[in-house]
Amino acid sequence: MNIETANRLLQYRKQAGLSQEELAEKIGVSRQAVSKWERSEASPDTDNLVTLAELYGVSLDEMLGLKTAKEEPEEALPEKDEVHVSFRDGIHVNSKDGDKVNISFKDGIHVVTKGEEKVHIFGDEKYYVDENGERHEIKPAHYVWLYMPFPVIITALFLGWGFSGIWGGWTTAWLIFFLVPVYYSLIEAIRAKDIGKFAFPVLAVGAYLAVGMFMHIWHPSWLILLTIPVFYCIVEGIKKVFDKKESE
Repeated sequence: MNIETANRLLQYRKQAGLSQEELAEKIGVSRQAVSKWERSEASPDTDNLVTLAELYGVSLDEMLGLKTAKEEPEEALPEKDEVHVSFRDGIHVNSKDGDKVNISFKDGIHVVTKGEEKVHIFGDEKYYVDENGERHEIKPAHYVWLYMPFPVIITALFLGWGFSGIWGGWTTAWLIFFLVPVYYSLIEAIRAKDIGKFAFPVLAVGAYLAVGMFMHIWHPSWLILLTIPVFYCIVEGIKKVFDKKESE
């Protein structure tokens, strides 16, 4: 399912005043299935599509966006630029010239110009559609950080630190290797928009060892390790808040 159809299903559900759980109960599927449809991660089967169309009081063609331009009334352009900004809904701009920009953490980035050129960035699906209707993939800029030879850089710093003899030389230089999993897990957490993927335990252990070896404060610096369960409790709390908002 493409992202435009997924967004259409989301809007129809909201217009009907239903949460994801309520919709799931009405049509006999799980809430996770509804969430995947609206995230463009899966498509409802034919029976569910017909049921959804009947529930929302629209035709199947309307719901899937199959109506032609002649069948659909032309959307009136605003008399002036309209800008809507909120923490929950994101940033939405409709210009009087026909350009549209919609940016939100949940639904991604969508740009449509008056020339019908479109750019969509949603999860792992990133592309733009040119004026001829051809689709072109967009390579995320942050992928360059994944391809950087970070372990090679860290090894070079380790050798330089060790041979220089400063700050304990070889005795402490090995601590720098803790940065490798921290680095890559941070990129993955940003890419997946899931802070739970960040290797916080590695960071905490590295910090504890650094404080102990450089400052010789092994006690009570061990309390740093207690931040690990606190971190994951916070992560779970954040996930529950977002799951609750998503189901509304």
